[in-house]
Amino acid sequence: MQDFAAIDFETANFERCSVCSVGVVVVRGGEIVDSFYSLIQPEPNYYHWRCTQVHGLTCADTDGAPVFSEVWKQIEPMIEGLPLVAHNASFDKACLKASFYTYQMDYPEYEFFDTLKAARQNFPQLPNHQLHTVSSACGYELTDHHHALADAEACAWIAREIL
Repeated sequence: MQDFAAIDFETANFERCSVCSVGVVVVRGGEIVDSFYSLIQPEPNYYHWRCTQVHGLTCADTDGAPVFSEVWKQIEPMIEGLPLVAHNASFDKACLKASFYTYQMDYPEYEFFDTLKAARQNFPQLPNHQLHTVSSACGYELTDHHHALADAEACAWIAREIL
C-alpha cells in the first residue's frame, strides 16, 4: 500500500467506546507524511486495572483530555479519502464505530485493512503475530508497545511492507 492511515486505539476498560488514546500515522506515496496522538477522556470514564496494566494510562492522565468527538475533528481531515489500517483491525474498527455511536456521530463506513491478517498469511513461520513480533520481522523495532502512536507507527511500517 502506498496511501493509507494507520490507526491505533487504547481503551480504558472493556467497553469499545472507552477509547482513552489514539495514534494516527498518515502514509502517502509510501512515506510517512504526518502523525497525530491524543489522550481522550473515555466514555464510560473509568479504568479497569487490566487495561491500565497494559498501557499505563489512568484517570489522572485523561481527566483533562478532550472527548472523542473533539479529537476526531482533528483526525478527520488528516485521513480524508484514505483507507485505514490497523493491527487486529476488528478491535480498532469496533472502537471507532462504538465511539461514533456513543457521541451520536454519523459513521462514514471507513475502509479497513488488517495487518494482523496479512501477517498471518505472509509470515506463517513466526512464533506469534503480535504487533511487536511482526514489526520486528518487517525491520521495525517497536520500543513503546501499547502507546497508541508507537503502535500506529509499527502498523504503518508493516503495512508498507506486506499490504
